Amino acid sequence: MMTARRPCLARHKQLMGGRFRFRSESEALLDVVEAAYAGHAPHRFPQAGPELDVELRLLPRRMPAAGEPPAVRTRLDGGILCGIMDEHNYVLVSPQQRRAQVVASADMLDHPYHLRYELVEFAVFLLAARCQGLVPVHAACVGRDGRGLLLLGESGAGKSTLALHSLLRGLDFLSEDAVFVRPDGMLATGVANFLHVHADVLHGIGDDARRWIAGSPVIRRRSGVEKFEADLQRAPAGTRLAATPLQLVGTVILSRHTAGGSRAELAPVAREDVAACLVADQAYAMAQPGWHRFEQWALGSPAHRLQRGPHPGSSVDALQRLLG
Repeated sequence: MMTARRPCLARHKQLMGGRFRFRSESEALLDVVEAAYAGHAPHRFPQAGPELDVELRLLPRRMPAAGEPPAVRTRLDGGILCGIMDEHNYVLVSPQQRRAQVVASADMLDHPYHLRYELVEFAVFLLAARCQGLVPVHAACVGRDGRGLLLLGESGAGKSTLALHSLLRGLDFLSEDAVFVRPDGMLATGVANFLHVHADVLHGIGDDARRWIAGSPVIRRRSGVEKFEADLQRAPAGTRLAATPLQLVGTVILSRHTAGGSRAELAPVAREDVAACLVADQAYAMAQPGWHRFEQWALGSPAHRLQRGPHPGSSVDALQRLLG
């Protein structure tokens, strides 16, 4: 059961089609919300979005101070979706009540990445998706003039790198890792707040972008992989975040293989190959309401496989050709 506390402080954010109210007695926790969502484009769908409530509770610091937080375990308990690190750090989400509760000990303020990504965004993503019937797709998405391309591929295929270079070349950036699709109309939304990239991207970008990325904090994934976490609100001048949900017009499956010529190569993908990619990469999304309509769109819309060229810019050129 969620408690009925009434925190006195609040922040309001329009995110992923929903109207979120974040409530807390802790300024520190609301600062985490601001760090995550301040300046984010107020994505709205044609119909008015639901009002969603997130309560954040801060518990006292534990002694002695803990190391890296334990991984989140998920479970369903009487209609409540739970994400649990331990008895001091957890999330409870009730889609039926359109509300969530995030509980964190003060220790978690020393781990802002885990606090934001694994607790706060857990609540935000689940509420937005379950209360609006959005399909959560493991993908990146970039676009132009309101039209978007889904970038699919297994972890390590280069989605974040291609999304970065697309951003730096003037395409609209929607998301690098999690895209939420409204099956009715195939509009895609997401949270364009941070970009996570390996250090090797520093060799193929301009001076302003290099300073931006290199000056960003380094986070450590649960897998042990370390990446820069670049704040997209501090991206170089001329870059653009998607101001509205994007109308999906096709999918691009990223290949680990490099094209043999001087530029990236696009090739149409057969329907059965798209289906195999979805099965391999979208296990979570496949279990969600709305998946069938999304799958039918993906199997019936233009799909291409992209083999990268010697420079990432040639891959962006290929995406621009698809966007027209």
